[in-house]
Amino acid sequence: MRKGELGIHPRGFRVNPAGVDLRIDREVRLEPKQHSLVASIERVELSDTIVGFLHLRSSLAREGLFASLALVDPGFRGQLTVSLYNSGDSAVNLAKGERFIQLSLLRLGKPAINKYAGRYQNSTGVVASRRRKKSHTPK
Repeated sequence: MRKGELGIHPRGFRVNPAGVDLRIDREVRLEPKQHSLVASIERVELSDTIVGFLHLRSSLAREGLFASLALVDPGFRGQLTVSLYNSGDSAVNLAKGERFIQLSLLRLGKPAINKYAGRYQNSTGVVASRRRKKSHTPK
C-alpha cells in the first residue's frame, strides 16, 4: 500500500495473515436455496503487479453459503460484486459491515502485459452481469 501497488478504501477492513477481510455493503437475509448479488463496502485498486483471489470466509461456508468468486485482475479498480447462494436448510443473516470475503494477494514476478480494462472497471455497488449474450438460432 505504501508503494501504491494496492489501495483499499475506506479503512475498516481487516488485515489477516493470508489477506484482507472485506465487508458486505448491506444487510442480507438469504433463505434456503436463495441467491443474491452483494458488494464489498471497500473499493479495491490493484496495480499491474498484483493479482487478487477471493475466498468466502469459512464460518459462512459452514452455515451452507456458497459464493461465486473470481480472480481480481491486475489493474482492476472498483467495488467487488459477489454472488451468494444459501444451500443450507436455515436462513443465513449477514449484517451490513460484516466481514464476508477474504481477498488474498499475490505479487506477480513481472508486471502484467495487459492490465484489466473490462466491463466491470470502476464498479460501484452491486453490478449485474454485463456478459454479451449471443442469440442462438437452432438449426
